[in-house]
Amino acid sequence: MSILTVDKLSKNYGYLKALNEVSFIVPGGSVFGILGPNGSGKTTLLGIVMNVLNATSCTFLWGLKVETPDSVRKQMGTLLETPNFYHYLSAEDNLRISARIKGRSEDDIERVLRIVNLYERRQSKFNTFSLGMKQRLAIASALLGDPDVLVFDEPTNGLDPAGIAEIRELIKELHKRGKTIIMASHILDEVEKVCTHVAIIQKGVLKKVGSVNEILESSTAGVEVAKVTVELAAADLQKLIEILKMNPAVESLQPNGEEVQLICSKDINGAELNKFCFDHGIVLTKLLIKRTSLETKFLEITGKKSDK
Repeated sequence: MSILTVDKLSKNYGYLKALNEVSFIVPGGSVFGILGPNGSGKTTLLGIVMNVLNATSCTFLWGLKVETPDSVRKQMGTLLETPNFYHYLSAEDNLRISARIKGRSEDDIERVLRIVNLYERRQSKFNTFSLGMKQRLAIASALLGDPDVLVFDEPTNGLDPAGIAEIRELIKELHKRGKTIIMASHILDEVEKVCTHVAIIQKGVLKKVGSVNEILESSTAGVEVAKVTVELAAADLQKLIEILKMNPAVESLQPNGEEVQLICSKDINGAELNKFCFDHGIVLTKLLIKRTSLETKFLEITGKKSDK
């Protein structure tokens, strides 16, 4: 089931095309990352599908239950801007205000504070929180009412490594609880670690969309299909090299000190490669498969130069 279908979404600011006929489908139960450099149109896109901004042209449809005009919005929790809380109020009091504004029950406050691991700090003032804790409180606000869909714009922006890790684990936990999460980010590593699907946008143009595995395994115009790099070592390196030359999956090999580095077809299997060597009298002391990262694929798709 699709949660969101976007068809030919465009947004113009005068002569500037912020978004140019962007189309994609968000599967239900996915963590869908909208990935692109700063200024690529990610925030504009989220603003349009949340009815905060008007598109120049587009059709989009939320696959949620429609009972009243406001029912779709009530099934979503959003974090589109920097958390905006009262600094001298407690976490609990800030959420009370959020609940009243959103028309949510205040009875839900304890539940969401426990989910984001802030219940023990519920009486602490907002200005005593770290950046990661402030962001978790903002996510708690988005969780009020137990929405089915969560929309986050740059949820780890400005956080230190510890704060990024906290938000990453929280997003994973929310996904396990059955939430569909749509998040915009320019941090490739975070998208690869938490997202199941990704849309890559550059200068308002959709470059690629699909599951993370599909993106990593896809070919790119002007770029060969991604290969797999394998590092191997054995007591008898020369014999290992001779044996590996017999394997049809090995496209090239290069000795590197006390090990050998292979370039193999992308469907290489570590267990099969290990068995192949063992069957030919070689016991491996190292076998490390390095598959294409999202960062590598992103640079292939968008080019290596910054948009700035």
